Amino acid sequence: MTYTYKPQGVCSRQMTVEIEDGVIQSVEVIGGCNGNLQGIASLVRGMRAEDAVERLSGIRCGFKDTSCPDQLAKAITKALEN
Repeated sequence: MTYTYKPQGVCSRQMTVEIEDGVIQSVEVIGGCNGNLQGIASLVRGMRAEDAVERLSGIRCGFKDTSCPDQLAKAITKALEN
């Protein structure tokens, strides 16, 4: 299943997550800090979706209440709900 999410409160504009049998197959992010987001996408590839959500939820970017990793956790959670 592929799910597209529009992040809120961060620099990235769109996140696309592919999950198969509860495991993240790929993550694509448009906008944001390219190198960091490529690294995060690479790290979560092959990870159980629930584990990624647990690790990424609540991370903040500077003084913002959220971050791209936190928004990715929200995207994964939404994907799992569908």
